[in-house]
Amino acid sequence: MSDPTSSHPVTVDHAAVGHVVPFKVLAGVWLALLVFTVITVAVAGVDIGSFNLGVAMLIATVKASLVVLYFMHMRYDRPMNAIVFVSALLFVGIFVSLALLDTHAYAPDMIPGYAPGLVK
Repeated sequence: MSDPTSSHPVTVDHAAVGHVVPFKVLAGVWLALLVFTVITVAVAGVDIGSFNLGVAMLIATVKASLVVLYFMHMRYDRPMNAIVFVSALLFVGIFVSLALLDTHAYAPDMIPGYAPGLVK
């Protein structure tokens, strides 16, 4: 391929083009996200005691993982980017966990029944 106004050959570099995900994969992920959304709404109406938060977080984690892997193309990206992303998530989890470690220190100061959704 050459440029008609120049005697130098023109090279086309396709390395900058991202990964093209087939429509069937994107549609399947979208349907999975819809199913998990319906499951989230259904589970929200069921009282499973102290597991409510854990189940909700598990479903949200699966949904977020699907979005990151397929819609943000992390599955097809370099492994180093995934390592950086997962490391950042782990550090956020550590920081939140450390912040929640002292909740027992101020629990006696809480007003009984003041928290929304708290039933005694």
